[in-house]
Amino acid sequence: MWCHGLSHLQNRLQNLLRRGVTCWAFQQLNFKSLFPLAIHWHHTASESLNCAWQQHEDHFELQYANTVMRFDYVWLRDHCRSASCYNSKTHQRSLDTASVDLCIKPKTIRLDETTLFFTWPDGHVTKYDLDWLVRNSYEGQKQKVIQPRILWNAEIYQRAQVPSVDFPSFLETNEGLKNFLQNFLLYGIAFVENVPPTQEHTEKLAERISLIRETIYGRMWSFTSDFSRGDTAYTKLALDRHTDTTYFQEPCGIQVFHCLKHEGTGGRTLLVDGFYAAEQVLQKAPEEFELLTKVPLKHEYIENVGECHNHMIGVGPVLSIYPWNKELYLIRYNNYDRAVINTVPYDVVHRWYTAHRTLTVELRRPENEFWVKLKPGRVLFIDNWRVLHGRESFTGYRQLCGCYLTRDDVLNTARLLGLQA
Repeated sequence: MWCHGLSHLQNRLQNLLRRGVTCWAFQQLNFKSLFPLAIHWHHTASESLNCAWQQHEDHFELQYANTVMRFDYVWLRDHCRSASCYNSKTHQRSLDTASVDLCIKPKTIRLDETTLFFTWPDGHVTKYDLDWLVRNSYEGQKQKVIQPRILWNAEIYQRAQVPSVDFPSFLETNEGLKNFLQNFLLYGIAFVENVPPTQEHTEKLAERISLIRETIYGRMWSFTSDFSRGDTAYTKLALDRHTDTTYFQEPCGIQVFHCLKHEGTGGRTLLVDGFYAAEQVLQKAPEEFELLTKVPLKHEYIENVGECHNHMIGVGPVLSIYPWNKELYLIRYNNYDRAVINTVPYDVVHRWYTAHRTLTVELRRPENEFWVKLKPGRVLFIDNWRVLHGRESFTGYRQLCGCYLTRDDVLNTARLLGLQA
């Protein structure tokens, strides 16, 4: 019986080789599939296209553009771009996904040049361009970066000599605005020069790229060291590196700073690329990096000063990553506002403290600190999901104004100008 099975296997292997099935394709077939062989690889006639596909019982498998992709049949029916399933004018789905049979399978599959045609049991035909499938497959997305960045420490940033954008160019030309946004997306910080030192002009500047996010601090804010709010920022004390509004469920995306006046000494602003520091942790202690992406923490803001009464709580890990490609998109780091750690068991807490210390060491390395003196006319934009800021103590009278911007609107403006964001 075994000899007969072995002979049967040999014949099947020879048939596969005669049909030109690649080594890659053979590796994808399990041993059981050869007794008997029920699944066949289909190849394009064009050798230059280098495309092959298989129809499995529960999914469709495609090899194209050096990528092996697997698609669920419901997914293939759900993403049909025909006129009856998708409105190309509004870019919205018309198909009722809940009406699709969860056990659906195509009756026939055909490849014509670079287009795949799926005919479903009810006769409906869905067609997909091969390049579209690569761009939109899970396997394709795993290889992509959502937002390209240049990670930096002080030396890298200074050596790059990133240019500032002039106020008139920023306001009046798409080229100036695009250059500014490109720098901001790559580095997480960007400057606009020669801005009239007023809150009104700062507001006009901010509105050029985004809606202003109104928070418990108002829409536009202007403050001095009068301790008018229950926050250390409203003092003359030094502030260690941190990100803002960690106590919001969704921390503010972009922060705008404009120093309108300073009659005194000190007060330099500290900037640290949190993603650069996190990358160092990933390289040196990957298990600690992973822990920082998984442990949920509470951050809290309690204020009872004058007429301001607030109690804000935000929950999330120190590092947030996209689960499909592990790309870091948010750092939530603020030792001032971190609440009681009561969301994890004791045997995880100590490991978390170790990981947090490793990240803190990287954030506090002197070579990672970029210091800049804010002055009237120079407006600083900070990606609050990436770059930590702080300041040294100061003397005298110092007035700052600024605001928070909605992250979605800033990225929207960037995409409309042709940037990847």
